[in-house]
Amino acid sequence: MTMTPGAAQAADNPYERGPAPTTASIEAVRGPYAVSQTTVSSLSVTGFGGGTIHYPTTTADGTFGAVAISPGFTGTQSSIAWYGPRLASQGFVVFTIDTNTTLDQPDSRGRQLLAALDYLTQRSTVRSRIDSTRLGVMGHSMGGGGSLEAAKSRPSLQAAIPLTGWNTDKTWPEIKTPTLLIGADGDSIAPVATHSEPFYTSLPATLDKAYLELNGADHFTPNTSDTTIAKYSISWLKRFIDNDTRYEQFLCPLPRPSLTIEEYRGNCPHTS
Repeated sequence: MTMTPGAAQAADNPYERGPAPTTASIEAVRGPYAVSQTTVSSLSVTGFGGGTIHYPTTTADGTFGAVAISPGFTGTQSSIAWYGPRLASQGFVVFTIDTNTTLDQPDSRGRQLLAALDYLTQRSTVRSRIDSTRLGVMGHSMGGGGSLEAAKSRPSLQAAIPLTGWNTDKTWPEIKTPTLLIGADGDSIAPVATHSEPFYTSLPATLDKAYLELNGADHFTPNTSDTTIAKYSISWLKRFIDNDTRYEQFLCPLPRPSLTIEEYRGNCPHTS
């Protein structure tokens, strides 16, 4: 029997999902998967504030990796809602959460992200659709600081993406999770010089890590649909949650400065 290159690659990587990516496919508002959603009441969960789960409708492709996403200080899940269908349509189960209060600090948000992942994989109505060994976290502002806390607490996480992250802790040498830090050149709330850049620099040199600084952006840019954030977040999640090396092309060689990218740092090629 002869196998096509795509079939051979899929056989080599059982976590790979969806067709071969193109720049157009990862920049698109919707990916190849039709998406369904379900609401999780805060009254039915403990450890976080409920949320909305977006997931690929099909069961034909087996299980999917999953991502929990936290809003920032004073924010609710509505501020991160766009990530749900956008990421899920690329082949992930995505849980955009509310936090216990809108004033929760990063360490609390980190615990809540982990509680949300535990609910997702153990109790949710979509738990049978999820590969519980392939999980990631994202978050905006204090939720971004919380995603660093979650990765520090649970090294088994496959990917972390802080979005204009804020945290009083500036050093993260303990993290073992591949981490993409996204900062904004015009951020006056969590300036990159005192947040995203030192976070990135403090990560282990041997870790798969990257720093994307958005051009012409501010602290709240991650709260509305953004092609550059989506493109590199999807590529990072695919590369490290799904081990899908088809997405390496968008991360290595390092992207160059552009109308939307002020700066991009990272270590290539990736090793995980």
